[in-house]
Amino acid sequence: MTRSTAREIAIHIIFALGFDNRSAQEVLDAELTHERFQELADELPLYEQFPNEKQERYIRLLVQGVFAHGPELDDCIDRYSVGWAFARIPRMAAAIMRTAMYEVLYMPDIPNAAAINEAVEIAKKYEPVEIVSFLNGILGTFVRTECEDAPPKPAKQPEQEGE
Repeated sequence: MTRSTAREIAIHIIFALGFDNRSAQEVLDAELTHERFQELADELPLYEQFPNEKQERYIRLLVQGVFAHGPELDDCIDRYSVGWAFARIPRMAAAIMRTAMYEVLYMPDIPNAAAINEAVEIAKKYEPVEIVSFLNGILGTFVRTECEDAPPKPAKQPEQEGE
């Protein structure tokens, strides 16, 4: 299993937490079992392989971190989603953005560009193109605004005559 697959599984669990009254730990304990993966593997190839110890630790850290920082992450999404009320954002898109923002803010071993790229690639599987673009814009602005080490946005090059 790749880190990308582990991240996507974490996003599934983060998404599910929005419909569940259990704690992140309780949901993780129920979802991260060989039996549960076997149940889901028939419908979702994502679950064909059970995570190794390192991947499971990453999934747990991500889910617990997003759960613990949920209000803060939702506030960030709300601040950067100009023209969109938070309630209008699809739940899967919100789970993806929460995950990427958590990685940017609290997981320094993950490059910001990788967190955004992974979020966009996962969003392409679940959301229409306009939501993917919206998500990409929010995350890009978030990183450029919140992170001192974010590279500046490249300046537009003037068009050459004859192009």
